[in-house]
Amino acid sequence: MTHPQWQQLEQDSIQLNGALDRESVPGLWQFVQQWQPTHNQIVVSLQNVGRVDSAGMVLLIHLIEHAKKQNCHIMLRFVPEQLRMLFQLSNVDSLVTKHISE
Repeated sequence: MTHPQWQQLEQDSIQLNGALDRESVPGLWQFVQQWQPTHNQIVVSLQNVGRVDSAGMVLLIHLIEHAKKQNCHIMLRFVPEQLRMLFQLSNVDSLVTKHISE
């Protein structure tokens, strides 16, 4: 099962590509729900993510929770400033702080 925005770089490393917005999230969400982590920690790179809106933020929070239920810790790398601001404005920055790699 694959998705064009989800690129498995290594078994413990994923890169998301393109926009994470209300247009792209529904299809990506279906993929994420079926995804099964293979390691106890996985790095998700957001380096190639362009636009992020609140739907993209919620997708990432659900990805973190989905992985946590399977004993996997998600670390987000290259978090765009736009997404950091959304975390703060939505008052969820304290929930995701331990999942952001500087």
